[in-house]
Amino acid sequence: MIALEASSGTERWRFDPKVSDVAIPYTAACRGVSYYAVPGAAAGSACAARIIEGTLDGRIFALDAATGKPCADFGTGGQVDIKLGMGAVPPGYVSINSAPTIVRGVIVTGHQVLDGQDRWEPSGVIQAYDAVTGKLRWAWDMMRPDITGLPPAGQTYTRGTPNMWTTASGDEQLGLVYLPMGNSTADYYSGLRRPAEHFFATSLVAIDVTTGKPRWRFQAVKKDVWDYDLGSQATLIDYKGAPALVLPSKQGDLYVLDRRTGQPLTPVGTIQAPRGGVEPEQRSPTQIVSLWQTLRKPVITERDMWGMSPIDQMICRIQFHRASYKGFYTPPEADRPSIQYPGYNGGSDWGGVAVDPQRGVIVANYNDMPNYVRLVPRAEANKRGWAPRDQARGKIGGAEGAGDPQANTPYAVNVNAGWRMPFTGLLCKQPPYGGIRAIDIATGKTLWDRPLGTARTNGPFGIPSMLPFHIGTPNNGGAVVTAGGLVFVAAATDNLIRAIDLRTGKTLWSDVLPAGGQATPMVYEQGGREYLVIMTGGHHFMETPIGDQVIAYALPQHG
Repeated sequence: MIALEASSGTERWRFDPKVSDVAIPYTAACRGVSYYAVPGAAAGSACAARIIEGTLDGRIFALDAATGKPCADFGTGGQVDIKLGMGAVPPGYVSINSAPTIVRGVIVTGHQVLDGQDRWEPSGVIQAYDAVTGKLRWAWDMMRPDITGLPPAGQTYTRGTPNMWTTASGDEQLGLVYLPMGNSTADYYSGLRRPAEHFFATSLVAIDVTTGKPRWRFQAVKKDVWDYDLGSQATLIDYKGAPALVLPSKQGDLYVLDRRTGQPLTPVGTIQAPRGGVEPEQRSPTQIVSLWQTLRKPVITERDMWGMSPIDQMICRIQFHRASYKGFYTPPEADRPSIQYPGYNGGSDWGGVAVDPQRGVIVANYNDMPNYVRLVPRAEANKRGWAPRDQARGKIGGAEGAGDPQANTPYAVNVNAGWRMPFTGLLCKQPPYGGIRAIDIATGKTLWDRPLGTARTNGPFGIPSMLPFHIGTPNNGGAVVTAGGLVFVAAATDNLIRAIDLRTGKTLWSDVLPAGGQATPMVYEQGGREYLVIMTGGHHFMETPIGDQVIAYALPQHG
């Protein structure tokens, strides 16, 4: 962690938590920090203001915001280990990859559990620590509500439960923290899940930050076998006089909920869901959808198949006909591939939505890509050598789901994320693959929608085309909106950061970044001057250049 002078970028201090390479799950990107000012602390005293950081090996540090030194009064030597009580945790299986949330002096954290390895991976338990002392305030194990702290001697938090790998939101006045929950391990087989897992998985859960008890939950997917984790932070808004939040989903649906009760404040409907797959008795006959606003496009057809030549377009059409596709929520199968649309990257995923409360506008960037999925019977997976990462023959890296073993279930899974051609690397679905949309909060109506991202770094065989065409690329990372009516966003695979007119959706300015901008920018004022800052870390899944730069822009000084 590095602290920089806000107006110059001059380094003030740096801190190395010394995370070993074997503890890194996929990438060293996708992280953040939180700030806490201790009430009543003397000005200038040690750790009166502190930075809270979660690490990729499952620790939480409290550092003095002024010096970067660990806070001696926090945990042991300024740190706590969230893996206590989880039992066996192989390196890389548990990591904190989002900033902890602090409400009423309580640090609330979830964690990523490495996807697709085993049905009985470490617990998805949610933990809360005192922001001053580091003492464990409470733990929420959905399968064991009787456990409110560390498990009794000889026991562990329940393994295989849904986890929260993304960022929570908090309401200081209500004393609630809002947890976007993921799925149980393993993602693509549900027959071994227990009732409490089905109840809380892929749900937004409101927890009382004082007691650690659930207050309410809103479920976006029933019996999820599509990896439709809630990947976006809920955004707090006021909606028609009520304290509310906007919940985006990977399916593309946007919900507005009363943050006191979880009740929808905008229309929600029910659709009939396809049955079938390898466990038809497990599939829910219905699913909910937002009738207020969805980023999801209509079902795809053979006409949507695309390629750089008639030959690869024909191959994609053949693959389309060979696959099972029953529309939205098509269950995965083993005897043939299935088409999942939208794919597990959204709709909305990392970054969430931005809100302009003065103009009453939501800005949401989104993905529009399918996945091509097949469940692989255990005997076939064993022949292919697919094994959990902690085993000697287990693999590290690769796209999520591409040969995941899902040990201790009947099936591994092979996910072609984005449904790409094997040689050219192009996607079978015609563009756009991502966009950005402005939505009127009062009505839920779309104000404008534009493709997000150009073809400049994209092309067949991984060769950049350098073409400026706005094809709409895959994107990860959110947007910010300024009081002046500008939307700043990077996120796309063209490595550009851009300013967009909130009124029209027109791009007013852009600049080339030195690496992938898969991050949400920040905007702040310092010394009467406005700054725009972004971390260009890149991301292996998005196949953008990896970097470690902090890039800052500023409005011109006058006078």
